[in-house]
Amino acid sequence: MDQKDILKEIGQIRSMMEKSSKFMSISGLSGVLIGCLALVGATAAYFVVYGTDSAFGYRDYYVLDTQVIWKLIIIALLVLAISVTVGISMAKAKAKKAGQTIWNPTSKALAKAMAIPLVTGGLFAILLVSKGEYGLIASTLLIFYGLALAAASVFTFREVRVLGVLEIALGLLALAFPGYGVVFWALGFGVLHIVYGLIVHKKYEKR
Repeated sequence: MDQKDILKEIGQIRSMMEKSSKFMSISGLSGVLIGCLALVGATAAYFVVYGTDSAFGYRDYYVLDTQVIWKLIIIALLVLAISVTVGISMAKAKAKKAGQTIWNPTSKALAKAMAIPLVTGGLFAILLVSKGEYGLIASTLLIFYGLALAAASVFTFREVRVLGVLEIALGLLALAFPGYGVVFWALGFGVLHIVYGLIVHKKYEKR
């Protein structure tokens, strides 16, 4: 066995070790579907705020109105619930196809890495709502979601880190340009997820 064969075997062993230590059951197509759901939710939120008859882009309602706030919260929770269900279901199907289980030491480590930023961001958003600081909610959730993705990227696709960094950048932009929260949400949770999902599907799943 010459040096080239040895290096090739070492590379194969290293690749196998990396795959065994990473959670690869995240479906790229689920990212696309979740992104589409986010765009549907953002569209619904837009019409809740701006209505259907507003002229020149003026709002029909104020976001400070209690009824509007609750409608936006319900839309967000519905999109979140459906997205989580879609993501878990498609991850289970992908893991089953590969003869694996979705709940293993690697996925547990991934969940733990995401938990602190997500829980912190959620609690911070609740405090913002209680204080009436609604203009900061969009940026807050984008930033903490991006931090969660960056932390979890160690245990899954490297593209997740890039997605996380872009989410953080959009969150900072949403903070710099208040009043466009729905637009930044659509870009972050919608468009970026669709692009990420297509890349992952083409690179790791399409044969």
